[in-house]
Amino acid sequence: MARFSKFCTVKCCSHWAKPVLFKKRISQPKGALHVSASSEKKILIMGGTRFIGIFLSRLLVKEGHKVTLFTRGKAPIAQQLPGESDEDFSDFSSKILHLKGDRKDYDFVKSSLSAEGFDVVYDINGREAEEVAPILDALPNLEQYIYCSSAGVYLKSDLLPHFEKDAVDPKSRHKGKLETESLLASRDVNWTSIRPVYIYGPLNYNPVEEWFFHRLKAGRPIPVPNSGVQITQLGHVKDLATAFIQVLGNEKASREIFNISGEKYVTFDGLARACAKAGGFPEPEIVHYNPKEFDFGKKKAFPFRDQHFFASVDKAKSVLGWKPEFDLVEGLTDSYNLDFGRGTFRKEADFSTDDIILGKSLVLQS
Repeated sequence: MARFSKFCTVKCCSHWAKPVLFKKRISQPKGALHVSASSEKKILIMGGTRFIGIFLSRLLVKEGHKVTLFTRGKAPIAQQLPGESDEDFSDFSSKILHLKGDRKDYDFVKSSLSAEGFDVVYDINGREAEEVAPILDALPNLEQYIYCSSAGVYLKSDLLPHFEKDAVDPKSRHKGKLETESLLASRDVNWTSIRPVYIYGPLNYNPVEEWFFHRLKAGRPIPVPNSGVQITQLGHVKDLATAFIQVLGNEKASREIFNISGEKYVTFDGLARACAKAGGFPEPEIVHYNPKEFDFGKKKAFPFRDQHFFASVDKAKSVLGWKPEFDLVEGLTDSYNLDFGRGTFRKEADFSTDDIILGKSLVLQS
């Protein structure tokens, strides 16, 4: 039997939320979007207690939807965001629902989801196609399946930025997400897939901006591989959450894929300087090194892939009318002020690989 209980979770500022409009259609082709006249939806979020899901669930409840988080219950559901009022936190906690279970327990997934019935599923933590099939089987009348994929599925190319129709890499470490997209496309279900690039923002569990902030706070040089002019791209978590809201009930998002990230690209060196500016630190000392000259074992010496990696967000802007609120420095400042700057972060500083790099005499000069 599915076990439901009301739990509290967290809230983000609502100023970046946009209204969701729903229209009733008379007839639909197979697999097309069907939206009922009522704007209130019964929504299931697979995950929802970390980072993206935290901000997304808050927006959905603010929009008036009935939201259930499906998690294993190992992470606390209740968490109050920095700067959030007790009143707002209490209001949200009185409305959010929790379904405890393991998504890899496929029999439980089928029985609990079919018993409840949901209009929309947001799959935030799905990694493999086999984890998605039971959800689709359990909800034959599902209106929309919204999936969090990754821009990491694209095949490495000399021609950038990546567009949604570009070649993909079936051998990438995100191949499970690629296979999930293929499964969704093969099924009689309305789906939308979002492909973020690098995500940053408050509560980020990946050491993206936090990696730089640790070094800046300690007054240490920032080791950057090779020339430092490698171009990458970051998108703020709140802008990503807004994109997830804008595809909900949107006919233009039916069976479509959208890249979501910041509008501008940035070099590795530029990112180091942007993080310093966001946190109010002095201009950082940047040390370039050749990664091939070092053996770091299983440790990761730098938080980004050592290559150009960025994607076009033009489709999301033109089709959805989505536009990111934050530029890079503004977004990093938001992240710093609401998280690292308050003394909170996910991982302790580890400068062991830095010390190996800085201790080597043959270092490329910046």
